[in-house]
Amino acid sequence: MNRKTKAGLLAAPVIAALAFGGVALAGGGSDDDANERPIPGSAKDRAGAVAVKHVGGGRVTGTEVGDEEGYYEVEVTRPGGEVDVHLDRDFKVTSTEDDGNERSEGDER
Repeated sequence: MNRKTKAGLLAAPVIAALAFGGVALAGGGSDDDANERPIPGSAKDRAGAVAVKHVGGGRVTGTEVGDEEGYYEVEVTRPGGEVDVHLDRDFKVTSTEDDGNERSEGDER
């Protein structure tokens, strides 16, 4: 092989890695987003139903397993905004977060 061919073969993986890394950065979000895992299968349906009922209606727009506030987190979008509902492993609501204001179950506000 000549020098140009060798240089091209060595540079191609580096260029590909840089391009992929740039796409990953552009797709962005925080490091927290990279660790988010949606709730799988029937657990998603059950968690969503509990969360929507708890907040009095709305549409599930996101889910996460292993959230720092609970075992499950369900994001419910309603006309007034978004509400995050945190559930334990048994699908019991532990807290809600509405527009940045967290409320634990049993809080009277």
